[in-house]
This record gives sequence, C-alpha cells and structure tokens, in this order.
Amino acid sequence: MDRIKPRIRVYNGMPARDLGSEGWQKPWSGGNGGNCLEAMKLADGRIAVRQSTDPDGPALIYTTDEMTAFIEGAKAGEADFLLS
Repeated sequence: MDRIKPRIRVYNGMPARDLGSEGWQKPWSGGNGGNCLEAMKLADGRIAVRQSTDPDGPALIYTTDEMTAFIEGAKAGEADFLLS
C-alpha cells in the first residue's frame, strides 16, 4: 500500500510530515527515554528515517543498498568510533 500522496517528490531532507504519519516504526527503540529513530519503507523500496522527537522535521532517504551497508557495517563494529 502506497502511504505517500500520489505524485509527491521524495527527496533527502524533505519534511517527514509530507510522507504521512502512518507506517513509521521504531526499529532501534530501547531504554533511551523515547529518543529514537523511526523508519518507514517507501513504495519505491527506499527507506525514510526521521527523529522520533521531531516527527515534522527532515526525513533522510536511503536506498536499500545504503541501509544494508550501514547496518552490516554497524554490526561489524565499523561505527564503534561514534560511541567512544
């Protein structure tokens, strides 16, 4: 089901509210006081990510290949420098 309004131009940094309010999920939620990323799979297969505390703020748009590379790299420890 396409949750995006017909003919909307989806671009990196667009207002997340323009993608609608349905379909966002918190795959990385935890005991962080509600400060989470939310993600939504778009009709064209790309993935939108937004900050849960700013649902009307910008959405970052990633291809499946980009998101796969990020997740696999994080699992392999390649992003550990961000936490130290």
